[in-house]
Amino acid sequence: MSHVPHELAAEFPNLKDRIHELKISDAHFLKLFDAYHDVNREIHRAEAAGLNISDEHYEELKRKRMYLKDDLYAMLVKN
Repeated sequence: MSHVPHELAAEFPNLKDRIHELKISDAHFLKLFDAYHDVNREIHRAEAAGLNISDEHYEELKRKRMYLKDDLYAMLVKN
C-alpha cells in the first residue's frame, strides 16, 4: 500500500488546466471526477488509517479508481 493519495491533478500534472476547464464546462466529466475523488479518498483512508476492509472490497475500489481514471484521461486528451 502506498499511503499516497492519487489526486487527478498529481496523476496528470501536464493536464491541470484541461482538468479545470472540463470540471467547469462538462457535467459528465465533473460527475466522473467527483466519483474518482470519492473512491480515491476511501482508498487513501483505508491505507493511511489502516481501516479494516476486506481484500475484495479494497481491490474492487482500486479497480473502480482505475476505470474512472481511464475514462477521465480519455476525456482529457480528446479534442
